[in-house]
Amino acid sequence: MTIVPVALGRRSYDVVIERGLLGRAAERLAPLARGRSMAIVSDANVTPHLATLQATLAAAGIASEAIVLPAGEGTKSWAQLETLTDRLLAHGVERGDHVVALGGGVIGDLVGFACSVVKRGCGFVQIPTTLLAQVDSSVGGKTAINTRAGKNLIGAFHQPASVLIDPDVLDTLPAREQRAGYAEVVKYGLIDDSAFFEWCEANGAKLLAGDPAAREYAIAHSVEAKARIVAEDERETTGKRALLNLGHTFGHALEAEAGFSDKLLHGEAVAAGMALAFAYSARRGLCDRQDAERVAAHLRAVGLPDSVAAAGIRASGIVLVNHMRHDKKMDAGTLPFLLARGIGKTFVDHSVDLTDVAAFLDEERT
Repeated sequence: MTIVPVALGRRSYDVVIERGLLGRAAERLAPLARGRSMAIVSDANVTPHLATLQATLAAAGIASEAIVLPAGEGTKSWAQLETLTDRLLAHGVERGDHVVALGGGVIGDLVGFACSVVKRGCGFVQIPTTLLAQVDSSVGGKTAINTRAGKNLIGAFHQPASVLIDPDVLDTLPAREQRAGYAEVVKYGLIDDSAFFEWCEANGAKLLAGDPAAREYAIAHSVEAKARIVAEDERETTGKRALLNLGHTFGHALEAEAGFSDKLLHGEAVAAGMALAFAYSARRGLCDRQDAERVAAHLRAVGLPDSVAAAGIRASGIVLVNHMRHDKKMDAGTLPFLLARGIGKTFVDHSVDLTDVAAFLDEERT
């Protein structure tokens, strides 16, 4: 078992990482259940894990009610938020209760946001079932839904009471979802840990093949990195947490053009976005072109997109930049970009000209 504390004063909590933890989750959830029925929110892809969780709770004398939502990015919507909050209120959720989010990043984001507003804020627990959610979205308290204007534009900071990670649940995850989650693992190496990026180059294929040791190391290392950054800058006010957005400005524009659909998974968009961030950094003379090529080569090697075209997007640079104008990080008409001076040397650049970005993206298309 690995326990990673997220140090946030009164909002502190532990991330528990252990193989087989889902079948023993009642031990961790019992104190939060308070002798009441727990609402478990999941999606149609997680039915076997939902059955395991409900069985272990029942064996411990804890009642539960499952709320199963449609799978896919489209579930992060106003319509599903309304459905979920209505169901939680019908369940009788109180402020002191804890709702369980059992699923990937979509379920975690939606449930967290719902719990931030139901009864003006109730508790929740993250039990992430995808690699992407385990290494990134389940930790840190960012919750949101998507709108027509863009991704994650309506949301709140709402920290979970606990995060329970069972690496074994990844055995049932489709290969494409595994690869998408791996993009967020690589991100931690590219931000400020070049040694971890080297580890990824040497062990990424092994991790994606299901090697337990590689998988557990990657999850623990990623969670520790994110917990450290979140503890330093919970609400992205000092700039440190902004580093976690590497690849996301480009990536969210690609996702928006794909209609926030399964045509392009979030992790796939982030992978292409990271490659684009390094390519753009090289174009501006900020980092060595060999570093940009090395990043792209690793992403290609594990089956992730490394360009706009590889992401299946045919839009012009100006179309993609127009998506960026709706980015939630826009400040006084300026959009901060995560660029790099090398692998493990990411920084926030507030001087990027979006017209130049559009020209760069058009160059990338050809």
